[in-house]
Amino acid sequence: MALIALNSVSPHGSCARPGVARRPVRLSAARRRQGRILTGAGLVLLPWLGYLAGTLPPAEAAAWVTLDTLEAACLLTAGTRLLRGEPSHRAAAAAAALLLTADACIDLATAAPGAELATAIAMAVGAELPLAGLCMVLATRRGATERDH
Repeated sequence: MALIALNSVSPHGSCARPGVARRPVRLSAARRRQGRILTGAGLVLLPWLGYLAGTLPPAEAAAWVTLDTLEAACLLTAGTRLLRGEPSHRAAAAAAALLLTADACIDLATAAPGAELATAIAMAVGAELPLAGLCMVLATRRGATERDH
């Protein structure tokens, strides 16, 4: 429900300025791909939340499910806003970058040597840190749609 509220369009368009009509936004292929990557990553986390909740001890599950829920919400918000050409994707992307980086660091710091550490390294290098990097680029780079507003 919070995701719906975060992604609702204001009556004045994405610019949120009275009297300014929203112009159709033409997204580049790269922006569409980036929006789909973020949205897809957020959606992939949803079944992962159920797996964590069902396999971890309750105290650990609460912490990890909360962190991953926040990551999913930020990724979904940033991705859907990016696909709509809204400049407000930047805040959600910045939050996702921070959460993904923290997740990778905590995973690496708490993993037991052996298979658990190898899995943490693989997740950090193969998913969390590259996704955090993309989110940081999106959070800090102004696109053509933002310069037009």
